Amino acid sequence: MSQPDLPYVLTRPDSWQSGVIFASPHSGCEYPDWFMAETALPIPVLRSSEDAFIDRLIAPAVACGAATLAARVPRCIVDLNRGPDEIDPLVVKGVPRHPLNQRTLAGLGVIPRVVSQGRVIHDRPMDRTAAERRIDLCWRPYHQALSGLIAEARARFGQAILIDMHSMPHDALSHLQGTPPDMVLGNRHGLSAAARISDAVCEAVESEGWRIRRNSPFSGAYICAAYGRPAQSVHVVQLEIDRSLYMDEASIKPRPDFPKFADRMARVVTRLAALDIDRSGERIAAE
Repeated sequence: MSQPDLPYVLTRPDSWQSGVIFASPHSGCEYPDWFMAETALPIPVLRSSEDAFIDRLIAPAVACGAATLAARVPRCIVDLNRGPDEIDPLVVKGVPRHPLNQRTLAGLGVIPRVVSQGRVIHDRPMDRTAAERRIDLCWRPYHQALSGLIAEARARFGQAILIDMHSMPHDALSHLQGTPPDMVLGNRHGLSAAARISDAVCEAVESEGWRIRRNSPFSGAYICAAYGRPAQSVHVVQLEIDRSLYMDEASIKPRPDFPKFADRMARVVTRLAALDIDRSGERIAAE
């Protein structure tokens, strides 16, 4: 496996304002030749697991004084929102089975077994050394960058606020009762972010007329659990967007009205990039 470049794009603002970070761990769409030689699935099928175009939707944050971190490596190669030990024994030889990890059992470990609709990525398991190399080259650099940004934000601003951006298939909402939400905020039921941060995210989304629900059906995965420490002034909120609002899920192409959606989302991002800055431009003291 050759990995000459970093598996992410980190973009810093000219002036970082309040320690806000927007991340997109599932929008990577660069499929290297070595990987395509290992799978029988075509790229359009592999792309069904992407949070396509989320990196484009968070890009305006940089001009508003926030940092962005977007994956280049696709989720079907390495899932950056899983722990490095969430290894599927059906994907990697010699790995013990962990019956309590439902994500891994479903084929959605750090090296996924399937993409959407249960389509299998590889026809045979890989060696442990190959799996570890993939994690070392793709997963670890991304999380080194993310943890570094969080540590820098705490040192400079006394806090870090991570908005972990994702998209969800429209079908993921079909089992919910009542009117389905347009977006879902996950904060691990209050464990990964202070209430004021979660409330601010909801208010920003609702200000554009979108419906938002908390922690159902997604309450936050590895990144929320690993980094969210509100008692230590590190707040992590996962925000899932219904893909059907801005893209054709079958063709994985932006809808004709994507620019209008992007403009609305840019206003949400602008509000969140200014979290904890009052109208005079001064930072509000962290908790």
